[in-house]
Amino acid sequence: MSKSVRVAKVSQIADQSGLCVEAEGKRIALFNVGGAFYAIDDTCTHQGGPLSEGTLDGQVVECPWHGARFNVVTGEATTPPAGANVVNYPVRVNGDDVEVELP
Repeated sequence: MSKSVRVAKVSQIADQSGLCVEAEGKRIALFNVGGAFYAIDDTCTHQGGPLSEGTLDGQVVECPWHGARFNVVTGEATTPPAGANVVNYPVRVNGDDVEVELP
């Protein structure tokens, strides 16, 4: 059964930026793309870089360590050196609260 966890306020995340949040012991990268919010694992599958600190270009974040890119909507690895996708989590905005659904 999944569980929704409040992780941030809408006002904490500027458009086209990311924020690292923690929920149930997981580090999650939360992104604002034109007012839509998306959540993926914060750890790059290449060598563990913090995706929340990466550069966001539209729906794609670039890992700050080695340049791997991930689609923040789907978690798909779109360029090497990452060879695996990251987990993505459903996000819901409830008033000013951003909630992430965890398994």
